[in-house]
Amino acid sequence: MKAGKTEPEIVTRNGQPVSVILPIKTYEELLERAEDAEDVAWLRKARRKPLRFRPLKRKEFLEQGAEVYAKG
Repeated sequence: MKAGKTEPEIVTRNGQPVSVILPIKTYEELLERAEDAEDVAWLRKARRKPLRFRPLKRKEFLEQGAEVYAKG
């Protein structure tokens, strides 16, 4: 690939495409998009799950409140 060329080049073997050569900036952008898509898919899945909270007993609640107050 010539320096400064921004178009991907397709490498063929026996007339069939086997790989692509592209600028590193384009490659990095593709990786970023793929990672973003994975993050969005994970968030969608997480939002479908119901939230589960463990109820606190009054004593636990008061103890945790005292700890927070003492730290703060």
